[in-house]
Amino acid sequence: MEKKKSNILKNFIPLVDFIAGITGPFCEVVLHDVTNVESSIVAIKNNHISGRQVGGPLTDLGLKLLKEKAYLEKDYLLNYPGRTKDGKVLRSSTFFIKDENGDIVGMLCVNIDLSGAYATKRFVEDFIMGINEDSKEQSENNKALPENLTLSLEDLMHSIIEQTVAEVNVPPERMSPEEKMWIVHKLSEKGVFLLKGAVAEVAKCLKTSENTIYRYLNKRNSDA
Repeated sequence: MEKKKSNILKNFIPLVDFIAGITGPFCEVVLHDVTNVESSIVAIKNNHISGRQVGGPLTDLGLKLLKEKAYLEKDYLLNYPGRTKDGKVLRSSTFFIKDENGDIVGMLCVNIDLSGAYATKRFVEDFIMGINEDSKEQSENNKALPENLTLSLEDLMHSIIEQTVAEVNVPPERMSPEEKMWIVHKLSEKGVFLLKGAVAEVAKCLKTSENTIYRYLNKRNSDA
């Protein structure tokens, strides 16, 4: 029986090199023989990620899975977090290798080192934002002061109006008077009505009259 289980695992050894060859050097692939948890690793590729060797033991999670017999309910686990001894962050997956009776024989584990990916993510975020992650106050200020570099006064007006109308997320013909008034007030705060022709343009966009826009503006002034 033990020989039969050993033969099943041998069939998976070529997969270790195969998967590692596809995914590259940032992916460690490990084949475990769960009948010998103290020396379960029978094959490993890209072991520079964890530093483990053939003959190494099963992991704490591997032991837990065996204890709970998780393999009876599923064939694999996907994309759970892992960490190496030296602190590398991993995304790991495990395939349960079973015999013809459904008993577990081994585990084929894939551990993707995300350290480089996280470093790249931080670089890109800092590069795009032009600030450090920890600069929360500056980040909030940037969010509050968006800048749109438009080519003409008309483009500028349309851009501000369209963005403000989009915040309501309701077509103008279905907006309530209160929603339209809110938009007019927001546009006023953004200085749109300092632009020549703004009242007519806003009235056209909101599908209402210029008198109505003036009434909304007057109401704002009287409320203030």
